[in-house]
Amino acid sequence: MKFIHLSFSGIFFLLAGCAQQGPGILGEAFRGTPHTGKVYRVKTTAYVGRHNAVGRPLQYGRVTSAAADWSEFPLGTRFRVLDSGADYVIDDYGSAMVGTRIIDLYMPHRRAMAEWGTRTVEIEILEWGSPRRSMEVLSPREGSWYVRRMLVSLRRQSHGLPKEFHKMN
Repeated sequence: MKFIHLSFSGIFFLLAGCAQQGPGILGEAFRGTPHTGKVYRVKTTAYVGRHNAVGRPLQYGRVTSAAADWSEFPLGTRFRVLDSGADYVIDDYGSAMVGTRIIDLYMPHRRAMAEWGTRTVEIEILEWGSPRRSMEVLSPREGSWYVRRMLVSLRRQSHGLPKEFHKMN
């Protein structure tokens, strides 16, 4: 028989997190997946690189890495490009995407990047990412203007969640 062990502070955090549900993207994310199944028309570009914003190798294959403004499409958002059927996950960001709805799709080499160019496509959201996790990753990088801009937007959407985050054990 398996038992789940939660400390008192863990239970408090869980209950406090549930009570924080309010309007805006963060509140919606806590209530479930309001964006799942929604279709957006977005401009896409392509890029090459090695590592994503959390330091892991960029993915290419069954699910491919993509970069976006995390205040528009949070870290972990999974989507499908309807024309191609290819699945992507937002695990990166870049200054060119901030303040836009542009999504940069990772390509394995420069030739594929050039072939993609710039396209406007329809995407279907498969799973909405985590604005809270986006803020956790971005907060230590607030020295960059574009990170600051994403954080300002995410904080505006957060309705009372803490400005700083601390890793919980």
